[in-house]
Amino acid sequence: MPPSVRSRPSTPVVIAIALPLLLAVVVAAISITARVRGLGEPAPPPPATGPLAVVPVDAPDATGPDCGKVLAALPAELGDPGDALPTRPLAEPAPPGVRAWVAAPQPVVLRCGLPRPVELTPTSALLEINGVQWLQLSDDAPNPQVVSYVTVDRPVYVVVTEPVDSGSGPLQQVSDVVRGALPAVPVKVR
Repeated sequence: MPPSVRSRPSTPVVIAIALPLLLAVVVAAISITARVRGLGEPAPPPPATGPLAVVPVDAPDATGPDCGKVLAALPAELGDPGDALPTRPLAEPAPPGVRAWVAAPQPVVLRCGLPRPVELTPTSALLEINGVQWLQLSDDAPNPQVVSYVTVDRPVYVVVTEPVDSGSGPLQQVSDVVRGALPAVPVKVR
């Protein structure tokens, strides 16, 4: 053959080169589409619904009549009817004065009858929610998953721990229960 005439690659060679390139383009297009639509991100795991093991803590008033009133008045579900958090059972032996509801990434946990929080001082910033005063307890973790609130104007201390992004619904409902079950008392800062 003369040097100016080139031979064409055979059809199998063209296919062998074109198929991997076509496959790479298709995979890239699928990946880009999935990311744009949010399909590439893993779905969060569903919240745990089995019995919750609760660590016992000092709760001297947990078996008293005031906690009994609060616990008896708590709803089976917290939150709006379409987005309610169902009750989560407690693993045995369950400490007295505790209730839990299913939520993600952590459950909502209520403890009644705990001692006065040491964080409660004359200068503590309090939140009033539905007529109940709460002290938010800080978590020193860089990215906390839960936040805790403790009632400070009732005869017993009630603590609610909930996921940081759970909104105000659970705390509002618990405030309604606490307000209805227990009379307000002066805040004891020392």
